[in-house]
Amino acid sequence: MLTVLYRGSLSSCNYSCSYCPFAKRRDSRATLARDAAEVARFVDWAGGQSRPLRVLFTPWGEAMVRRHYRHAMLTLAAMPHVSQVALQTNLAGPLSWLAEAPAGKISLWCTYHPDQTRMERFLERTRQLSMLGIGHSVGVVARHEHYEAIRALKSALPETTPFWLNAYDRRGPGYYAAQDLQWLDALDPRFVHEHSPGPSRGKACRAGSEAIVVDGSGEVQRCHFIPRRLGNLYADDLDGMLEERPCSRFKCDCFIGYVHRRDLDFYPAYGDGVLARIPLHHDTRPPWTTPDTRA
Repeated sequence: MLTVLYRGSLSSCNYSCSYCPFAKRRDSRATLARDAAEVARFVDWAGGQSRPLRVLFTPWGEAMVRRHYRHAMLTLAAMPHVSQVALQTNLAGPLSWLAEAPAGKISLWCTYHPDQTRMERFLERTRQLSMLGIGHSVGVVARHEHYEAIRALKSALPETTPFWLNAYDRRGPGYYAAQDLQWLDALDPRFVHEHSPGPSRGKACRAGSEAIVVDGSGEVQRCHFIPRRLGNLYADDLDGMLEERPCSRFKCDCFIGYVHRRDLDFYPAYGDGVLARIPLHHDTRPPWTTPDTRA
């Protein structure tokens, strides 16, 4: 099974999060046309493969509002050798198209942005996903100003909905107080990999052998965070690129990176759900018994 993380030219987003460099960015018509052509080329490549594949779209911008991504996901999901197609999304795009998806083949990694949309609207859209039979996880960037929203969202979600937290990317030393982490770690026991990652350098990793990153022009890297070119998906022999390599980063604190480490249990614990942060067996223990004393 080869996992492909795809990121094309798209960098536009309909949200304006203050910490995001792509907030309210608008792509030109030419950029959107190029991105659509890139996605179509990638889908054609996938259709010509015989090896089992999984695909995760990790766009800089918001892709689900773009028709060509919705079409690509449905086309990929219909391929018998593609076991899972997933997308990182703010869930602002249309959902009705998902009714056409083959059962169990599409899943969504949904991020709630408390200052960009109403919680009830976001929750209603997750309920629509459940009615459509679309697997999904829900999470939030754990900024101080989001603590009340995090508490409210976790309480409102069904216990069966996988819940995760991302550490605030621009955090400095001491951003999270000890009492913050006690509460946040109880909400998401895997949050520790975000805020206090252990050393990665020299660790065995599937990135580069069982998982690759591909950009719009087909350039292949082993990982989003190791900018070393392995070759081109459309011009070079893929088998010649795939090789077991230890991690070269000192630390890895982003899910799409550390999830591939062999010394961590994400692959066996998540299965195909690893692309959308959906574990095979969801822990329903009440995580809010430890109060947060900061917010």
